[in-house]
Parts: sequence; C-alpha cells; structure tokens
Amino acid sequence: MKLEKEARKNWDLFYKRNETRFFKDRHWTTREFEILADGLEEKVLFEVGCGVGNFFYPLLEEGKTLRVFACDFSSRAVEFVKKDARFDPEKITAFQADITADELSANVPEGSVDVATLIFVLSAVHPEKFKQALGNIMKVMKPGGLLLFRDYGLYDMAQLRFKPGHKIAENLYMRQDGTRSYYFSIEEVTRIFEEAGFSAKTVNYVHRRTINKKDYVDVPRIFVQAEFIAGTKRCS
Repeated sequence: MKLEKEARKNWDLFYKRNETRFFKDRHWTTREFEILADGLEEKVLFEVGCGVGNFFYPLLEEGKTLRVFACDFSSRAVEFVKKDARFDPEKITAFQADITADELSANVPEGSVDVATLIFVLSAVHPEKFKQALGNIMKVMKPGGLLLFRDYGLYDMAQLRFKPGHKIAENLYMRQDGTRSYYFSIEEVTRIFEEAGFSAKTVNYVHRRTINKKDYVDVPRIFVQAEFIAGTKRCS
C-alpha cells in the first residue's frame, strides 16, 4: 500500500536523479514493429508512459508525419519532454496522467488513436489495475487500431537477480528506488488484453543479450513483445 501511494513520487524522484540520461533513444522500435517502419504516415500516435520522449522523438526525426499524444505518470518526465529542442506543440501533446484512474479523453479525443504503445510501462502498474489501465487506453483508440506492447518476460535475468525482501507478490518486485517491476508470461499478457477488449495479432517471447564489454557484462534478457487490435468493446 505504501509503494502504491508513493508510486508517482518515486518516479518523479527517478527523473530528478537521472533527468534525460537514463534511457537512450529507442531507434530499435522500427526494427521490431513493422508498422513503425512503414505505415505511420498521417497517423495519430499515442505513447503511454512516454518518459522523456525516447520513443516518439526518433520517429519524428525520421520525417514521419504524425500527430503525437504522449503521457507519463511523472510530471517531471513530461517537463523534460516539453523542454526538448525537438518539441513542437503543433504536433505533440504531452501531459501527466495516471492511466489507471484518469480519463485520458481529457487530452486525447475518444476513438482517435491509430497506434498506441506500451513499451516497458505496464510492468510498473500494480497487477490489480491492469484492467483499468487497458480500459482507459481502449477508449481513445479507433476500433481496429493497433497497440504495440513490449515488457519484461517471466524469468528475465532482472527478475532472477532480485535479492530476498524485494518480492511484493507473485512476479511483482520492488527496486531499490521504490519503483516496481512486474514480469509477464505470454499467456497472461494475452489474457489481460483480451479481457480488456483487444484481440491478439502476435504475442511472443523475445530473447536478447545485454552486453557491456568494458564491464565484462553479458546478460541474457527475456521480453514479451506483442501487437493487439482494439475492438469495439469499451471497458468501464
């Protein structure tokens, strides 16, 4: 309960410490998701959990004609998005939001989003609130719109490395800074999205390695990557 109550504060402190330095621009997304490489022109993109803009700014730099909506739980992260030299208020609407509670339609028109993204975001939400979060996102998506998902997979090395005392619940852990991380199976991801009214297009495990030759680090990673199609059902 304490972690849930202080979740926003912990993410604000995270961005206060790290500013824009922690996450690198995600140029890999166009390799992993076909629609991002070819099929985004004149589309409405909604990045849920945008951080400091490492996902959508590279897409805009490639010259893609997009209308971007972006939200984050941390108001400090949203400030960094707006301070970025690449920020254009005519193309980008950035705002703070709790996707489990706030009406996203206050900033994003209902039924307007062609492509939404949840890239390493849902794992930071308490499992009891997955349904509310996905229901809120569904409301602003066009029927037939595409939601792109990537997050931590079950038995990822980051999960196995947690020390005793950091486990909150099954597959849910607390990091040292108070932020949380959940680890998904492909079966669970499929179930929670389908219960929220999405249909699965692809759901797979992705195996990668984190390599840092300077520090002699070579770590296997497991992620879940998926594409879901928004239906006509709208969760309340």
